[in-house]
Amino acid sequence: MNPRLRRIVLLLLLVGAIVWSVWQHSGGRNTAALAVSTVAPDVLRMGNLTLLPCDIGKRGTGMPTLRAYCTGLQVPEDRGNPAGRQIRLRIAVVRAAAARADADLVTFLDGGPGGAATEDYPSIAGAFEPLRKQRAVLLVDQRGTGGSNALDCGADDGASLARAVDGLRTCVARLAARAAPQYYTSSDAVADLEAVRRALGAPQLDLVGVSYGTRMAQQYARRYPQVVRAIVLDSAVPNDLTLGSEHARNLEAVLRELFARCRATSACAARYGDPYQTLQRLAARLRAHPQQLTLRDPFSFRVEHKTIDAGALAQLVRLYAYSPLTAALLPYVLQEADEGRYEPLLGQAEVVVGDVADSLTGGMALSVTCAEDADRLRPDPADLGTVMGNGLTEWLLAACPAWPHGVRPADFGAPLSGPLPTLVLAGERDPVTPGRYGRQIVRTLPRARLLELKGQGHGLLTVGCVPRLLDEFLHTLDAQHLDARCLDVLAQTPFFIDANGSNP
Repeated sequence: MNPRLRRIVLLLLLVGAIVWSVWQHSGGRNTAALAVSTVAPDVLRMGNLTLLPCDIGKRGTGMPTLRAYCTGLQVPEDRGNPAGRQIRLRIAVVRAAAARADADLVTFLDGGPGGAATEDYPSIAGAFEPLRKQRAVLLVDQRGTGGSNALDCGADDGASLARAVDGLRTCVARLAARAAPQYYTSSDAVADLEAVRRALGAPQLDLVGVSYGTRMAQQYARRYPQVVRAIVLDSAVPNDLTLGSEHARNLEAVLRELFARCRATSACAARYGDPYQTLQRLAARLRAHPQQLTLRDPFSFRVEHKTIDAGALAQLVRLYAYSPLTAALLPYVLQEADEGRYEPLLGQAEVVVGDVADSLTGGMALSVTCAEDADRLRPDPADLGTVMGNGLTEWLLAACPAWPHGVRPADFGAPLSGPLPTLVLAGERDPVTPGRYGRQIVRTLPRARLLELKGQGHGLLTVGCVPRLLDEFLHTLDAQHLDARCLDVLAQTPFFIDANGSNP
């Protein structure tokens, strides 16, 4: 070989070896850096947006706030009339630890419908810590929530159905000066997220959706498949599911299994007998005689006056069933309430469960549900004997005619399909989105994998080794070869036998 040619070949081989070494060291990921510049001390410039230091979180809930960088983006409320009223979306970016972060943005899509990402992120921030070593996290309050022109109507505890609907009409009139609720659907929010992405310099997105946020992730990925790098669906809902249509039967299945396990556990059975009978007895009593209670807020210590009836009891039980930790409390708090002591039931709900935003009574939740689901809802005679009954369906069917709402696109229920890397998480004892929903979703996604977590409920990002698996998945984009054996240690949570916990 010609000596000069030999030197060129050796140089090319050397360069190739270096490139291969870097590629292997990076795990095969795209090592392009996120386009972030500093225009002043502690100020970020991303695309066309300037982000300033801010605190994110929801004050008064007992959760700490977190430091991030925030800004806003004006978008048309009615995208059919771009020159019309504009609304401001609240945007936050939680920076990566690395000075040169990966180019893709991890985007948290909150649940509900009605959750605000910048308010709820601190409660699950631990799930994102491993991946934040190399990636920034994008938070956008969906229109109608948090800092994005929230559709707040308040709630009138104990109000009759007719009075609650009248309250909605009053709320619509009050909101008219700044909001038209018919433009606050999932499809509107999908267009908002794309506008935010473009304003940030058009990075690729890794979508991490929880509960209703999984609907948002699938809708966005169907509309903009070329910009989605991967998706994680935690407690997922299929696109064709009518929200609210199966809540009663899903909760009933979990409660019956939970209380059957109590009856089969000697200490639990000796202490509580049959908790399901206790629940039925308590519900019948509250149906006939709702209770007016006075108790102190566990965070502010202010004296509050609460009304609890059978409907409120059903919602509380549902929220307790979300997590195996709070589900383990149910036999105890139900017996206390059955004996006239409601404080543990209500107090623990505030401390442990918190103000869960998927009660489907908020304004933004109505804009979504009335547009996308309500026309398919019908009272189900099979739900009459369940804890929840048809109360949610009856509420939505009464509320939606009073709440201006849009319509869903014709292809809204089509399943997400194609080669998109996808990780789906399901809880074995989820009272809202059971594992069969996840199994349905992965059928049309050849690069998807479902992980079903033993003994777990709703919302799984922070459970066990899930944060590490989340990081590994977004690093490799290979759900099939994740080593998920670390999840095998998960099991049922022992029941509380008294206020101090389970037996030693």
